[in-house]
Amino acid sequence: MAHYSDLLATNYKALVSQYLAEDVPSFDYGGYVVGEEEQEAVLYMKAEGVLAGVPFFDEVFKQLDCRVEWYHKEGEYIKPEGKEVMARVYGSARKILLGERTALNIICRCSGIAFRARQVYELKKAKGFKGIIAATRKTTPGFRLVEKYGVLVGGLDTHRMDLSAMVMLKDNHIWSSGSITKAVENARSVCGFALKIEVECQSEEEADEAIEAGADIIMLDNFTGEGLKVAAKNIKERWAAKGKNHFLIESSGGITYETCATYFCEDIDILSMSTITQGVPHVDFSLKINKKK
Repeated sequence: MAHYSDLLATNYKALVSQYLAEDVPSFDYGGYVVGEEEQEAVLYMKAEGVLAGVPFFDEVFKQLDCRVEWYHKEGEYIKPEGKEVMARVYGSARKILLGERTALNIICRCSGIAFRARQVYELKKAKGFKGIIAATRKTTPGFRLVEKYGVLVGGLDTHRMDLSAMVMLKDNHIWSSGSITKAVENARSVCGFALKIEVECQSEEEADEAIEAGADIIMLDNFTGEGLKVAAKNIKERWAAKGKNHFLIESSGGITYETCATYFCEDIDILSMSTITQGVPHVDFSLKINKKK
């Protein structure tokens, strides 16, 4: 059975090395105090959430010659009564404490994003929305892989990973090019057939121009819930009458967990939400070394 961790190649290991180097750029003074004695530490989950970020957590301690033993599976929803034992970490006291904060930062953040994504996914399922709900490129510098991973574990779509993954032409691209048509033509001349082109549109007229120019995805940006439904329906019907239905319609801009259900409709193919990765509360975890008897 495939797991989301199978998506990770080798670059995440280099990221973990960078995270550790950032936290200890010179001397580990606290580590000097505790030494190399073998210890056992318990990972507690102390708040409701979805467990995510396990391979990153494991890699932190693998690089420090420690071993992690898990009692819960990634993607599992947990609501602790007080605190729940999630895993145990075995290794020298110095190395456990060397990785503690980095590992906790990763799993707290990743699990918080996975929990928000799961909440949105459950709402989508309850309301019967058939489209895709995706995150955005609004992520924390240096932490994008972790955050996008959390989105996947939570059950939603990552959207594009970076500027190289898909061509998205926003208002600044269009203004700089002179027109939507020119921007799409210029993009297609270099991205070839393998990449999709998405165009941000502020009106039905702009959407029509983008479709005529050959855009694959039309983003209706900052429309209200009802205004979006009307515009999407009009665009789909108008182009269906012309025998063209090769495009998708995406809605984005100001959509939150609290408001996303007002955007659900059969004419919207994709809803993208930056609030899946921005402003999301962390899930509280702690790592405690067992006291000496």
